[in-house]
Amino acid sequence: MSPIKNQLIEMIDVLPEQEQILLLEIAKRFLPDDVATPDDVEAINKARDEYKRGETVSIDQIDWS
Repeated sequence: MSPIKNQLIEMIDVLPEQEQILLLEIAKRFLPDDVATPDDVEAINKARDEYKRGETVSIDQIDWS
């Protein structure tokens, strides 16, 4: 782990929980909201595999009534 990460962890550990909550909200503002999570990537790969195996149907084939 980098020295900066270690220093951040040490600082967070001594903060009261209320301050940790505030810090978490601030940190979230630096993260992009359009990044795929590991679960997203897994679901995308599963869908691609299903498509390759012909296990999908066209939207035109669905009877919505």
